[in-house]
Amino acid sequence: MADVAAPAWIRNTAPDGTGFIRAGAGAPVLLIHGVGMNATIWRDQIVAMQDRHDLIAIDMLGHGSSPLPPENAALSDFAEQALRLLDHLGLASVSIVGHSMGALVALEIALRAPSRVRSIVCLNAVFRRPETLAQAVRERAAALGTHGDPSAIAATLARWFGDPLPESLAGAAATARAALEGVDPEGYARTYRLFAHADAEHADALAGLAAPALFMTGSDDSNSTPSMSAAMARLAPHGQCLVLSGERHMMAMASSEKVTHRISAFLDAGEAETPQADAAFDSGEFRRALGSFLTGVTIVTTVSAEGEPRGFTANSFTSVSLEPPLVLVCIAKKALGHGAFSTSKGFAINILSESQKTHSGIFASKAADKFATVAWQPGQTGNPLIDGSVAVFDCAMQQLVDAGDHSILIGRVRDFSHNGAQPLGYCRGTYVTPGLSQEALAAVPPDTEVGAILENEGRVLFFETPDGFNELPAGRGLGSPKDPHSLKGCLAAKAVDAHLGFLFAVWDDAAAPSRTHVYYRGAVDGPCLGDRRIRLVDIDQIADLRIADPAVRSMLTRYVRERTQDAFGVYVGNEVEGEVRPLAKPSPVLLSGRG
Repeated sequence: MADVAAPAWIRNTAPDGTGFIRAGAGAPVLLIHGVGMNATIWRDQIVAMQDRHDLIAIDMLGHGSSPLPPENAALSDFAEQALRLLDHLGLASVSIVGHSMGALVALEIALRAPSRVRSIVCLNAVFRRPETLAQAVRERAAALGTHGDPSAIAATLARWFGDPLPESLAGAAATARAALEGVDPEGYARTYRLFAHADAEHADALAGLAAPALFMTGSDDSNSTPSMSAAMARLAPHGQCLVLSGERHMMAMASSEKVTHRISAFLDAGEAETPQADAAFDSGEFRRALGSFLTGVTIVTTVSAEGEPRGFTANSFTSVSLEPPLVLVCIAKKALGHGAFSTSKGFAINILSESQKTHSGIFASKAADKFATVAWQPGQTGNPLIDGSVAVFDCAMQQLVDAGDHSILIGRVRDFSHNGAQPLGYCRGTYVTPGLSQEALAAVPPDTEVGAILENEGRVLFFETPDGFNELPAGRGLGSPKDPHSLKGCLAAKAVDAHLGFLFAVWDDAAAPSRTHVYYRGAVDGPCLGDRRIRLVDIDQIADLRIADPAVRSMLTRYVRERTQDAFGVYVGNEVEGEVRPLAKPSPVLLSGRG
């Protein structure tokens, strides 16, 4: 094996106990090792291919950290293990590279579940062994009670790498020896007994192999001979045979660069032959059309295998289910953080407020340390939660779904919080802030009353008058903090840090139609504790307050009702009559997720 730095892989365990390694981003490729090895033998392939492929190296049953196969195992047991792993990772289809016994498993998968396999590479595969060779393999299987004996391992390495061992292959042989010495003896025995008798398992089925297949072996491999690969390639409708001169059974380790180059070339050719979108389809225009949908803006965060916080900006966020509580977000496979997110145990969704445009830009960039200028705290699951977000959803990874050039992360919400701050919007390539409508107030008559219903954790801000009544913050016009008669000046004078959001009510004074009242919804971070005339009143207690203005009292009654229903509208009319115009029509289909 090449002397290279360890790849950025994640070793993980599926719900059924299957051990696997995952690294890289791109077209998914499943790697299946041979008898006596484990997922780590694909180290060189992972290093070389991870820039263009999403690589999943599995520990087959009885090997690595995976559970034992049944005592009288069949190839179907190993194929079903691999398919369960693909289901767990949300991969609809993959290319498969299998070595020796792993090649038999790869063929079993492709024949049992053809829609799940894009293409297949069978390295050093066995097929219809000659009787003398079959007898030798069966005898070794019968003698497996002595597995672990140094002399038996030495004999295996001699078959695989040559005897005497070439100095250039000492590293590869040492890696193989470590795997053989560490494998579970019972797992090895059960698997090898199957391997000894499964060489003709697919003899009658190869003609039905739908996937493009490359059968590659070495000219000096006496166990998986060139004639075996040639025979399989002739039977497979889309089969190719490739024999590498001078190579033996463990050529994927002994000559990793050469073998990996051939694997990549075959897989890339298969991808190139995949039917492309209609030439008349304008992907750029498609993207612009999608951008017409007004969305919020989120920062999605997780913690990498190295313990480092990772994050990216996304607007492809939506709820999935109320029971169980599920949400999803999409990440491009070419994104730098795809590897960290696709292998993580969880992630957090941070919905940004109007004041967090800068945060959005930072996490949409390729900045080296995106978290350096952002205040955050670890959530219940350890995922970073960004301070000041309108809402946060701390999630465990429920499912990863392969979807074209993106991956869909479906998370089960373990914890969440939200506040009344105004969310940041995004549409047609630019940010949208509901607060922009406030700029129009600069041109309204100076006697227009502008007020706000400001909420903080389920409580609404009121000012208490000397005669015991309660008032909402209001003033003549929106104004500025320096204008004591304006709304902003009123709030500044009492040291109230408020954030105005959506418009809530507009009405004309019945006695003086030229005078208009405008009220917004918004949020307050917390009033000045030293002012006794500032009150935060629980929403369900607002009805008991003394409020002098009947129009304001009526508006607050509507606010309490719509706040409970979480379905706000805008009142337009006068203080006597008018109509509430909904901001959006309720959509039970979207809420329930049922068609």
